[in-house]
Amino acid sequence: MADIETPKSKRDQMAARLKSKYPDKEYGDDEAIFGQIYDDYDEYDQKSGELEKYKEREGKLTDMFTRDPRSAEFITDMATGKDPWVSLINRIGIDGVKEMLEDPERVEEFAASNKEYVERIARNKELEATWEKNMEATLKMLEGKQKEYGLSDEEVDEAADWIRDITNDAVLGIIKPETFDMAMKAIKHDTDVAESRTQGEIAGRNSKMEAQLRKPKAGDGLPQLRGANNATEDYHRGMSIFDEARAAK
Repeated sequence: MADIETPKSKRDQMAARLKSKYPDKEYGDDEAIFGQIYDDYDEYDQKSGELEKYKEREGKLTDMFTRDPRSAEFITDMATGKDPWVSLINRIGIDGVKEMLEDPERVEEFAASNKEYVERIARNKELEATWEKNMEATLKMLEGKQKEYGLSDEEVDEAADWIRDITNDAVLGIIKPETFDMAMKAIKHDTDVAESRTQGEIAGRNSKMEAQLRKPKAGDGLPQLRGANNATEDYHRGMSIFDEARAAK
């Protein structure tokens, strides 16, 4: 009679198979075993998806080669490093290229493609001109900042590279944690400066009000406290010229 396999022995076999596949990992309990199994399933699903995409692209290439076998020859030439235009002329000749361009059934298609090409070139030239204009102003600004902060050329380049990295990330939809932290520090700095300025103004007004409240009023019966300069000034103001002469003896 054959031995009945217990769940424990089944688990041991599963752990042994996983250990042979991943020798650097340990599978001492069910959580570790089933966690690895789930990870393997996820990896399998991902690879299956990638395989489906690969098959889809391969199918499109196969369809293209079936429609026009020359396309396969053309792509093969490019894959081996041959110039595509030279390869095209080798395949259909210069007359063939002319006939293709003059094909009345494809005139509109070629015209539309040429229009798209011209517009793309124009946009590139416009962007290039804008870039050069902006970069001229940027370089002047960087020179001024370099003098203002006393920076070396290497420090300026490092700062510019850091800004470019952030810009490239933003274009790709990426905001790194350290970039967000820097932004929050900059925002809070402006807020803190404004709050400090406001608090300073309030403190100044309060000090003036307290000084006014502490200032004695004439006729209130309180003694007037004065500094030495004020006392001397008042002393002379209450004396005639004869009194001052007598006091000087």
